Amino acid sequence: MKKIIAIALCTVCCVNLTAQRAYTLEQMLDSARAHNNSLRAARHDIDAARQQRREAFTKYFPNVKATGLWFTTNKGMAEMELNPKDILATENASFLKTIPAEVVADAQTMAQAALPAETMASLGTIGNPMSFTLLKNGAIASLMAVQPVFAGGQIVNGNRLARVGEDVSRLKLKLSENEVNRTTTQYYWQLIALDEKMRTVCTVERLLADICKDVSAAVKAGVAMRNDLLQVQLRQNDVQSQKLTLQNAISILKLTLAHHCGLSDTLFTLAPPSDDTVLMPSPSEGTLSSLPEYKLLEKQVEATRLQRRMEVGKNLPALGVGAGYNYHNLLDKSFFDASRGKQNHSFGMIFATVSVPLSDWWGGAHAIKRRKIEQRKAEEQLDDTSVLLHIRMQKAWNDVQEAWQQTQLALQGVEQAEENLRLNRNFYKAGTCTMSDLLQAQLLYQQALDKRTDAQANYHNRLLDYQQSIGE
Repeated sequence: MKKIIAIALCTVCCVNLTAQRAYTLEQMLDSARAHNNSLRAARHDIDAARQQRREAFTKYFPNVKATGLWFTTNKGMAEMELNPKDILATENASFLKTIPAEVVADAQTMAQAALPAETMASLGTIGNPMSFTLLKNGAIASLMAVQPVFAGGQIVNGNRLARVGEDVSRLKLKLSENEVNRTTTQYYWQLIALDEKMRTVCTVERLLADICKDVSAAVKAGVAMRNDLLQVQLRQNDVQSQKLTLQNAISILKLTLAHHCGLSDTLFTLAPPSDDTVLMPSPSEGTLSSLPEYKLLEKQVEATRLQRRMEVGKNLPALGVGAGYNYHNLLDKSFFDASRGKQNHSFGMIFATVSVPLSDWWGGAHAIKRRKIEQRKAEEQLDDTSVLLHIRMQKAWNDVQEAWQQTQLALQGVEQAEENLRLNRNFYKAGTCTMSDLLQAQLLYQQALDKRTDAQANYHNRLLDYQQSIGE
């Protein structure tokens, strides 16, 4: 009864696998590239770098600034007292003495006859001290536009550096895509291998069920020992344990792959390639210029060179021209009568600015040297990495060759293990070998199948590593 239940469970398991939706490797790769979090973050970095490049481009245009100020105080910011008598006494005394007294008397008589009495009364107070208060309240507004003419190359190099930053973001996206493709492929072939091992376990389970059936009949007939039946049953228990372990591994790997590829559930299976023939690829000529890792280091060298130039530009003179429009109402309409209100005044202006850093060279010289060191460091890293990338290409090709040879050995091993199992089964029926020999042959057959599965999965992973190492 137990054997029947085990066979039924295995059959249901296999039926469920075939009933679920099957994804090919290309479909899983497309889904991963569309939904993977690391790729989304890399695309956001590209958008941010693009905005930074556009921001740097705006530095070519004039800098327009508008300012406004309104104020009022509890007393004027400028206060003074004016005494006309003192001014006349000190500056015009000598002139007044030269005028004859009769001329002064005639002038007074004419003024009295020509001017009204109230006007003469106010003129009489001119000689009294007067107090003035200025800038007690007012408003100021200005609109300025400054066009940079020369900034030590900081604007030009800043725009170049921003473009380099955008290129770096794209290269990082390519590296992220390579990593996602590698991880997805590894998960795909791991799950394919686990599914294949599950099918192998189902096959072994059916094989053991047939052996158990034959041994049970032989024990009942008295031509076999009960110990043989116990050995088969122990082997069946071991296979059941392997099945539970595989089911758990498949469940976890499906969850991981679903999260990695953005799938909503784990109700899926993987469709193996239509052509599972493992062919030895021909070596391809890879160039360093096609590798994103090498391009990234080249961009790093270019970035350090531009940063050094910008550091030099910080210590060079800066020239700019500009134009502006200004308005204020700080002064009263009448100097002698503040009650008449404020006088609005506006004017335009053009100007040029020159900024020459002098003391900045004290620290600027060391900053330039530091940038030169960073540039030299990046160049040395580029040379060193070039050698390492060549070594990686050769190692990846060697790994492909080794993996292909392992698949060929594994295929031969399956054929040999299958023939060995067939012979031992016939020998057991003929009574020329023991149950231990038969179970050992069955175990070797299962191990050969698993080894073939692992070898094929490893070959496809090594092939992808090689393709990425040469920039394909």
